[in-house]
Amino acid sequence: MLKLGYKASAEQFDARRLVDFSVLAERSGFDSVFISDHFQPWRHTGGHAPAAFPFLGALGSATSRIAMGTSVLTPTFRHHPSMVAQAFGTLGQLFPGRVILGVGSGEGLNEVPATGAPWPELKERFARLREAVRLIRTLWTEERVSFEGEFYRTENATIYDRPETPVPIYIAGAGPQVAKFAGRAGDGFICTSGKKWELYTETLLPNVAAGLEASEQPGRPYERMIEMKVSFDTDRARAMADTRHWAALALSPEEKHSVEDPLEMEKLADALPVERAASRWIVSTDPEEHVEKIAAYVALGFDHLVFHAPGEDQPRFLALYAEQVLPRLRARFG
Repeated sequence: MLKLGYKASAEQFDARRLVDFSVLAERSGFDSVFISDHFQPWRHTGGHAPAAFPFLGALGSATSRIAMGTSVLTPTFRHHPSMVAQAFGTLGQLFPGRVILGVGSGEGLNEVPATGAPWPELKERFARLREAVRLIRTLWTEERVSFEGEFYRTENATIYDRPETPVPIYIAGAGPQVAKFAGRAGDGFICTSGKKWELYTETLLPNVAAGLEASEQPGRPYERMIEMKVSFDTDRARAMADTRHWAALALSPEEKHSVEDPLEMEKLADALPVERAASRWIVSTDPEEHVEKIAAYVALGFDHLVFHAPGEDQPRFLALYAEQVLPRLRARFG
């Protein structure tokens, strides 16, 4: 069955508003809520960066049904894997069966300002991610863990409050190696919409499938989650203008890779024309057209869609989506 989620835009709103929006998302019929874990937002002016751990605790207490998790958290630099295992062990115990740990290799924008450490190349970031995932799972399943890795060590460590229901780990990736690792070691895969179609059809999904097939349990339940960048409104000019806040997403990896200052990221983003800012988004005023564009991703095999709306008026988006889009998606895909 297709799952339909809501992205709580941590870089755009403070924690109190995000909890309110997420409660409204549950009441509007969404199945999940995911929050990113930014130490700094994409832009300095008007930006926010609430911490994911306390937000998820507050959200779990304010809701009763939705699944919730991170999309994504980096368990390798400012967060030590042991601390992540402890925090999500507690969340999993408080809200059994509702918590998902989504992890990724990180962005310099978040990790460098918080730690002062130099930002390493992808090879090291990927190696840290692999080791962190292994350590987190070990801490959830064993006692008195003395771990000797290349990057992380523990000595007689025990997570005393473990989740009653195992917390699934979803792994985010934008390239072939991490996608294959996500299939082999994860319970789900995370990526984002709006990129070149060949990336999904020729690189990401085939490598997820190859990793899954090579894993110890190739037939296990596995979700392919995608953050859908959508700007849906009855007013097209408004739908286009709403994407301006997130223009940084339209920057190429080469343009933003080494940027560690939100002021510099903001400057680069503000220089883009609105047409390029909107290029990562499905911008539409017609619900039938909107669903058709979303359906193309479902046809690829994505089965958990998390909708990220760029506008300031999130209640308006949730109301429009609940009335015009979610029913059409459920009628079509179940």
